[in-house]
Amino acid sequence: MIDALSPLEGRYKDKVNELRPFFSESGLIRSRIAVEVEWLIYIVNILNLEGTQSLDEKEIKALRKLYKEFQPDFADKIKDIESKTNHDVKAVEYFLQEALEALKRDNLIPFIHFACTSEDINNLAYAQMLKGSVVKVILPFLELILNQIKDFAEQTKDIAMMSHTHGQAASPTTVGKEFKNVAARLYRQFQQMSQMDFLGKINGATGNFNAHIVAYPEIDWLKASRRFVESLDLKWQAYTTQIEPHDYQAEIYDCMRRINVILIDFNRDLWSYISRSYFKQKIVKGEVGSSTMPHKVNPIDFENSEGNLGLANAILNHLSNKLPISRLQRDLTDSTVQRNIGIALAYTLLGMKSLKKGLEKIEVNEDRIVKDLEENWALLAEAIQTVMRRYGAKDAYEQLKALTRGSEINKEKIHSFVKNLDIPSSAKKRLLDLSPSSYIGLANRI
Repeated sequence: MIDALSPLEGRYKDKVNELRPFFSESGLIRSRIAVEVEWLIYIVNILNLEGTQSLDEKEIKALRKLYKEFQPDFADKIKDIESKTNHDVKAVEYFLQEALEALKRDNLIPFIHFACTSEDINNLAYAQMLKGSVVKVILPFLELILNQIKDFAEQTKDIAMMSHTHGQAASPTTVGKEFKNVAARLYRQFQQMSQMDFLGKINGATGNFNAHIVAYPEIDWLKASRRFVESLDLKWQAYTTQIEPHDYQAEIYDCMRRINVILIDFNRDLWSYISRSYFKQKIVKGEVGSSTMPHKVNPIDFENSEGNLGLANAILNHLSNKLPISRLQRDLTDSTVQRNIGIALAYTLLGMKSLKKGLEKIEVNEDRIVKDLEENWALLAEAIQTVMRRYGAKDAYEQLKALTRGSEINKEKIHSFVKNLDIPSSAKKRLLDLSPSSYIGLANRI
């Protein structure tokens, strides 16, 4: 849409379609219908509340069809009702009243939304939406990236590469080891995200089942509430005000933010390696790198990823900081904020997709990596002074500092220094056999 206010509905619309069923306005409406329908079925057919008559299989199927085969005109109809009621959840209730009338079950209309506050419906709807999007979209895509990084690490585990601590030449590593570092960090967060709880409550206006007990004192409402929430594949939240406190959401957003921080760090490193020509980018026919410099192949995928992940984290940070806070038993600030959950996840997904695309286009430039190593024989200073220390050499560090710091160092100077050391011949041979390319420690094993 060329006139879309948000790039998520314009430029990037097709790239975040996976999240649309969960976090679009129609997705929220569908999820609310699901909770309302299941609550009605539950209190009528499971709790068998006095004054109700059970729904038969045909009627249950017809009601569940409202969300399982959700139609765009359902959302249009509910939005039309909302324009009159100025209340989104009440509009869903009135929509369901019409559905019961069509089934000739007018007698159950009083039991739609029975003993519920809007937040009983909303918190369960959002929990289902969030769980669906994390489990079905975010985690599977993160797993694709993990496998991509792991495969690249395996392919390049033996390719020695000069490290750059503080941006300066440092003890060599391997390309694969640096990728494995990222994979290990991501996997730890992936495991944490995979084990997150998604909580829900259904307990009335201030979390105490006040109306429930007055209407049906014979029902064990604590047990009933728990069974219903768990039937939605959510974890029961027993202690609430009018709203579920959203602490579990904050935990999820914090974990997602950590994932994004790791990916931002990775993007920046990849950008730096490309700028040093350690990686080459595959040419895509027809693509333009610069509007004025035809030779350029810019690392745009990693830059795009970094930008979108940063934007996601700004929103995730606000969600995490704001949602667990609600004045006394309820204020409405969480309502408008939760409508932006999908935006945070969409920018996260965009960032992940750009990173994945970038990773598919890079290849190691071994010639440049080897050249850098061969031009930096001073990298062996660490190895030499450490071996000297082992054999009790005095001022080992200072001697290597004097030899290498601010000086042009090549293979000949290093070998000349080693040959004059007063250390065992076996240790001397070990040092003389070293080169910057072979000085990688256990990097390839790790």
